[in-house]
Amino acid sequence: MTLAGRQHRAADQGGALSPGQGYEELYRAHHARIRRLCRLLLVDRYEAEDVAQEVFVQLLRRWNADDLPVASRAWLTCVAINACRRRRRSRWWQWWNAAAEPFSEDDLFGEGTPEEDAVRRQQRRRIVNAFHRLSGRQQEVFLLRQVEGWSTQEAADMLGLATGTVKLHLFRAMRAFQKALGGVR
Repeated sequence: MTLAGRQHRAADQGGALSPGQGYEELYRAHHARIRRLCRLLLVDRYEAEDVAQEVFVQLLRRWNADDLPVASRAWLTCVAINACRRRRRSRWWQWWNAAAEPFSEDDLFGEGTPEEDAVRRQQRRRIVNAFHRLSGRQQEVFLLRQVEGWSTQEAADMLGLATGTVKLHLFRAMRAFQKALGGVR
């Protein structure tokens, strides 16, 4: 496949290729986002990094086979969610997760001044704890809609759900957040 063909097939929001770009550019453009998504779904930072690397290995295989996804951003997100699901379902993951280090919100949020951290720490902890009390499907829907910014239809397509089901899971997730944060929107 020609470079022009690769550019056309890999073009999407945030994943478009320009002349001379390649796999490395896609990796740089999406790695932090995919790693964060995996970190939120898996909790353990090392497992999240491992799964994120698996996602990019799959992309590299597709790249080398000239079988690029039409929408690389959506494809990477979908592959990451599915990889996290597989990891959570495995027996050794259940055993490993029981012994994992406690979750730290500092792994997800940027470092600020000590004053800013002191003001936000309690609210961050409540948000993170509320997120991890959600069901796996609610976490996925919430991440796709609220964090990643996908439309309801796009999230439904990625997760293989009806749009009404996505809306229901998002509603329940938002209600859980409102309860955890004391009604704050």
